[in-house]
Amino acid sequence: MSACSDGILLLDKPAGISSNAALQRAKRIMGVRKAGHTGTLDPFATGLLILLFGQATKVSDYLLNADKRYRATLRLGQETNTGDREGEVVASGRVDFDQPQLDAALSQFRGRISQIPPMFSAIKRDGQPLYRLARKGVEIEREARSVEIYSLDLLSWAGDELVLDIHCSKGTYVRSLAQDLGRLLGCGAHIRELRRLSSGSFSIDAAYDLDRLAAAREADQCPLQAMDLALQDLPAVTLTENTAYYVRQGQGVVIAHAPAPGRIRLYGPQAQFLGLGEVMEDGKVAPRRLMGVN
Repeated sequence: MSACSDGILLLDKPAGISSNAALQRAKRIMGVRKAGHTGTLDPFATGLLILLFGQATKVSDYLLNADKRYRATLRLGQETNTGDREGEVVASGRVDFDQPQLDAALSQFRGRISQIPPMFSAIKRDGQPLYRLARKGVEIEREARSVEIYSLDLLSWAGDELVLDIHCSKGTYVRSLAQDLGRLLGCGAHIRELRRLSSGSFSIDAAYDLDRLAAAREADQCPLQAMDLALQDLPAVTLTENTAYYVRQGQGVVIAHAPAPGRIRLYGPQAQFLGLGEVMEDGKVAPRRLMGVN
């Protein structure tokens, strides 16, 4: 079987397993040791989980910061302690509002909003994840966080089921959004189904489920995408053979027509991706995270 160990894998995570369990299964299928993911999905959730293999783990920060898009199905009339279908019902209410009231409520959650993260989350307090405290029945005060909801579209509403398309910034908790919306509507709500549709420029349309991934490797196909696809927002700089040599040695170089100061993508003379660099204030190009260099 041909080598396929460095790059980005778009995985369609199934329901019922954790993001880490999905990662471990993908690692076994791919036969690689070094890998990570770039944004946890709850076990009940499905959809796009971006996995980084080998050298691609060096670009993880750029994917962690990406905006996300979800399709969320809300169960109206019940609030749970986890904010999703796996929790215990802690409050109930009548679904007694009309379309204009729903539209007005949704409008309150577009743009820059403040959210209190749920207790059932991986946020740590004194080194301990909040969900461990929550499982013991302990609830502590959490600081509100500012997040951006770029769009919040109503796809359907029938009885106690509401389906939303949500495009949001990193750090947004869709469970908190559903809970806050339910409280504003006066009936309570929790997430019944959640599917991540995109992360940054990557879409679920190009993702592999675990069975298809196994079939691809069995057929000796490499499903990994190029690592520099995660960095398309950064300016690209192509080095000469001479300047590429010095950059690989960890030295800064002077190039003609350098971009403005900031992070850049570095390429060699044959268009091979070398890694991340930075244009300094003095115009020099310095290496930051190079591929093939530990």
